[in-house]
Amino acid sequence: EEEEEEEEDIIELEGKELRQRVQLLENVLTFFVFNYTRRGLLDSDKLTVVSMMAMRILVRSGRVTTDEQTILIRAPPDPNPPPLPDLAKTWMTETQWAQMKTLESLPAFQKTGKLLESLEQDSLGWKRWFTEEKAESADLPRSVRDLSPFHRLFLLRVLRPDRIGAALTQFITENLGGEYIEQNPFDMEQSYQESTAITPFFFVLFPGVDPTPTIEALGRKLGITEANGRLVNISMGQGQEQVALQALNKEAKDGGWIMLQNIHLMQAWLKQLERALEVIEEFAHDEFRCFLTSEPPGAMQGRLWDLIPEPILQRCIKVADEAPSDLKSNLRRAYSKFSQEQIDACQKPKEFKATLFALCFFHSLISGRIKFGAQGWSKKYPFNDGDLTICGEVLKNYLNNAEVLGTEVPWPDLRYIFGEIMYGGHITDFWDRRVNNTYLAVLVTPELLQGANLCAGFKSPDAAKLEYPHYVKYIEERFPQEIPQMFWLHPNAEIGFLTTQGISIFKTISDISGGGGTGSGGDISAAQPIITQYQQQLPANLDMIEIRSRLKEEDYTPFVIVSLQESDRMNLLLSGMRSSMIELELGISGALNITDSMEALAADLMTNKVNALWAERAYPSLKLMSSWFADLLLRVDQLVDWTKVLSLLKSVWLSGLFNSMSFLTSNMQVAARSNNLPLDFMVNRCRFYNVRDLAEITGLPPQGVNVHGLFMEGAGWEDGKGEDEGYITESKMKELHPEMPVCNIYAVHIDEMDWTAMYHCPVFSTSLRGATYIFQANVRMDPDDQEVRWILAGAAMLTQDD
Repeated sequence: EEEEEEEEDIIELEGKELRQRVQLLENVLTFFVFNYTRRGLLDSDKLTVVSMMAMRILVRSGRVTTDEQTILIRAPPDPNPPPLPDLAKTWMTETQWAQMKTLESLPAFQKTGKLLESLEQDSLGWKRWFTEEKAESADLPRSVRDLSPFHRLFLLRVLRPDRIGAALTQFITENLGGEYIEQNPFDMEQSYQESTAITPFFFVLFPGVDPTPTIEALGRKLGITEANGRLVNISMGQGQEQVALQALNKEAKDGGWIMLQNIHLMQAWLKQLERALEVIEEFAHDEFRCFLTSEPPGAMQGRLWDLIPEPILQRCIKVADEAPSDLKSNLRRAYSKFSQEQIDACQKPKEFKATLFALCFFHSLISGRIKFGAQGWSKKYPFNDGDLTICGEVLKNYLNNAEVLGTEVPWPDLRYIFGEIMYGGHITDFWDRRVNNTYLAVLVTPELLQGANLCAGFKSPDAAKLEYPHYVKYIEERFPQEIPQMFWLHPNAEIGFLTTQGISIFKTISDISGGGGTGSGGDISAAQPIITQYQQQLPANLDMIEIRSRLKEEDYTPFVIVSLQESDRMNLLLSGMRSSMIELELGISGALNITDSMEALAADLMTNKVNALWAERAYPSLKLMSSWFADLLLRVDQLVDWTKVLSLLKSVWLSGLFNSMSFLTSNMQVAARSNNLPLDFMVNRCRFYNVRDLAEITGLPPQGVNVHGLFMEGAGWEDGKGEDEGYITESKMKELHPEMPVCNIYAVHIDEMDWTAMYHCPVFSTSLRGATYIFQANVRMDPDDQEVRWILAGAAMLTQDD
């Protein structure tokens, strides 16, 4: 009878109701799987994963074609675009123009008429939209105003990549729901309900976030504590290997909990842990739980599964509960590391409170500056709470000592210890160290006691009136909304950061999906048209035998030697490119077996990426393949011109050299020989003309060399009047890399070098900075300007506009 009743209760759905039910189940399952996955993702990867999922859903539902998905991900430039109109040259690049030509092939843009014609005829309308602060929600130009929200993404992808993050967030919210973007705080109890005795928890550790109290609080509710012996907490380190394995087996049998902290420190032992977790599956008590913690891999360590064995990660519930990384949260967390008792322990409480607060703000600044990429720090340094708390102790000891001796506060000593030893101990780059020390020079000063500004809109409070709780309240109530100027950076730095973030989203999707649908499945024949195009344009090698035959022994000047070295390196690159493309052609035709290197080259050509083997023989560059190849042709043209005359050009394109430093050293050699001066005491000095058009340069300079191709980052340039040299100035909005005028570089003896009203400006090959450093240039400032401003703004010159 019961079975008959159950059968009667079953309701069969048909038609519209069935489709709605299936759709509901799909939506619930999709969100459940994503939410489970999201819990273990880094904050920086969450938008990437949900974007990838949203595109997959759209493609499978037929609302978006595979070709559209591929073009959105790759944004390939058309190989043969028409010339860029003069009106558009003021606000868009050649690459963007070629990418817009590619968009014309999509049906959605064909309905709007010819896209390039619209750009040319309504250039002002397009420029108006382009300059909007929030272009993703601004009105589009009239001809494309009816585009769907999805197809608006294409325009943002090409013209405003800095707004892609915001646009994707808006698009996902509208199509999948706000719950895919907004995440509830981590709930340990809910996660515990999902776990079993054979699924350990894996917590990724972040500064300011410790999962131990959360686990202990849940354990207390369930009667599992260290006091009753049912919770074991082991911090891994040398000598703890067997202790951990024995405890793991014991708790698995008895139904206790075990925490193994910092397992990333024990990489050689992790294979034993992996085996132990497999073994205990056979006998683990139902109430047994295992909790593992590890720091995320550093920049030099690769991916998490390179640090922790993949089988361990696969069996775990992964939790990446990152603390907020905004400036206010960083300051709140930094100040929470201290207490009123520590303030009371200092014999100079007023100085201690003011300096400690400034020190916490300094810690927040250098931690938050990381998000601005290489303009913030050229590397990701592991600044941690330990640096801050030790500096707090040093500060207290020095102030107590000053009180006992009756001396003034030793500000220079404090800045040196904080900057060169404690925080500086992490910093390996000279220019990053300069930024770090400059922050301290601005923040840790006697002016703190007189209410000095810590940053724009945020003062150091009166230490005589405030105690610890008041400082906490001051942070919560008085801290202004975060803007780049609080780091002393220009708003353009945020645009650069957002642009990099937007591009990296699509790059990651492309890498994971095998080029966004192109080339996946091993079909390399699609690369043939691209190979043919590049082979037709690739220039012949320079004839080094003929070039050297024109030289006499006395002709081998330092500059000529550099031209020969550059030509040899270019020939090596051209030969490598030519031979690898011929090999790939033979592989496609079946004459050769396909190798891994051929597949990699085909995939790179189809995804507009510079091949790794070509990049090894080339020069530092962040350009995409199409731009990189066009740049290569210009470099060859300069070498052809240089080796024709075999003497110095009227202006050398510094960016077009493999080894720019070698050329600048030659400049010092020539000056040292002609003036009979020691080379070791020579330095290069820069003077910028007020011209950018090479046609205005009529001949060789009276001394040194003329160079062009430099770009400023983090600042702008104001041309001088008449013969007066220009000077560094505030950036213009959205001009990330303004082009610098032609520069005359001449060598002088170090004693003659005058740095009055000059900024010590580093010059790098690319915006990655770091190892691409070339030389230090002297850049003129306004006489009333201060160098501190440009150091903290991350002002530098680049030889390439990425």
